[in-house]
Amino acid sequence: MVQILWNKKENQAVALDEEKVIGICEFIEEKDTWNIIHTEVDENYRGQKIAKRLVMKVIEEAKNEKKKVIADCSYAQKILES
Repeated sequence: MVQILWNKKENQAVALDEEKVIGICEFIEEKDTWNIIHTEVDENYRGQKIAKRLVMKVIEEAKNEKKKVIADCSYAQKILES
């Protein structure tokens, strides 16, 4: 089962399959805004909505900290626009 973990210290959400890192969503904190710069999922796990779960985790945590979210990452841009 794939777990999505929050790693604020490293400014990222991480997807794990047991102990194996299979995906990551990274952001840069700029004052009151978080800019999602990169989302990636291992090719063997694509098509399972893991990237969407990673982006949604960053958005959720940003809301908790009252931060605005923008995205240079094209995938995250699509999620934010929907």
